[in-house]
Amino acid sequence: MNSVVSTLDTDLLADDAVAAPATLDAFLSYIERRAFRLAELNLGNREDALDAVQDAMLRLVKHYRDKPAQEWTPLFWGILRRRIVDLQRRRKVRSIMVGWLGGGRDDDGDDLPIWDPADNGPGPLDRLQDAQSYADMAAAVKKLPQRQREAFMLRVLEGLDVAETAQAMGCSEGSVKTHLSRAMQHLRDQLEEWR
Repeated sequence: MNSVVSTLDTDLLADDAVAAPATLDAFLSYIERRAFRLAELNLGNREDALDAVQDAMLRLVKHYRDKPAQEWTPLFWGILRRRIVDLQRRRKVRSIMVGWLGGGRDDDGDDLPIWDPADNGPGPLDRLQDAQSYADMAAAVKKLPQRQREAFMLRVLEGLDVAETAQAMGCSEGSVKTHLSRAMQHLRDQLEEWR
């Protein structure tokens, strides 16, 4: 797991040494790639991830452009998190509705379009040196309960502090710590062979 985390650290957190940008345009450029990776990992679909990130950026610009620069990071991640949850809910409802509409066939006997889960194959993260370790890490992260996954991704992968993560997740700092602790234990158990 240490090699996985160090690989993720070098690739995903490479920009952490740079101070947060002072203009909103610079901030959006700074966060765009990491936001896409987070969205794609959660949604498993490139197009949905692009839509989620674009929508989060537009909402940040429209509603929070006048906020101080230090507030943009937790605001953006909170907006993106809610957009991802909305897309996941829509998928579930769409899947249920297709099942209710006559058992998968229309009035003419033709098959109705079926929502298939997104292909969880490799995406833009192919650059990672160890593709198998990333795949195992991604699978383990996807198995986490939603709140644990959010806490892990925001704290570990995005490097937000506890207060920023709590603000982005809409919960207390104690809840963030609890969710992160449980997520880390689950990941240690799942990725024991990578130690």
